[in-house]
Amino acid sequence: MNDIVQEEWARVEKMVEEKFGEDIDVRGILFLIGVQELGKGYRKFTKDQKLEVIHIAICKLLSQYNYYEYMGVDEDGWPHYKETKKLPSLKPGEQLKVMKSAIVEYFKESGDLV
Repeated sequence: MNDIVQEEWARVEKMVEEKFGEDIDVRGILFLIGVQELGKGYRKFTKDQKLEVIHIAICKLLSQYNYYEYMGVDEDGWPHYKETKKLPSLKPGEQLKVMKSAIVEYFKESGDLV
């Protein structure tokens, strides 16, 4: 991860900490993005639903790189994506770098990270 992305990631962490009053890891940030993309506000989720919310976030983030395409919402209002190209094989550390970069871009596009 280059220096600029590292600096921007630190700004994302600080922004999230200021908004929620605590340090939240990448998985927690993915959950927050998923809740935002679901558009139903925060509510109690089952364990399976929490995983689905995180999946929504991952699809949304990777759609920035054309790995997924938004297909619409189902009858319950949950967004769905389809894979448009295969993800490359990445080591766990590389996966984390891609997710952090995508999260930075997400917050920049949303205007939350200026």
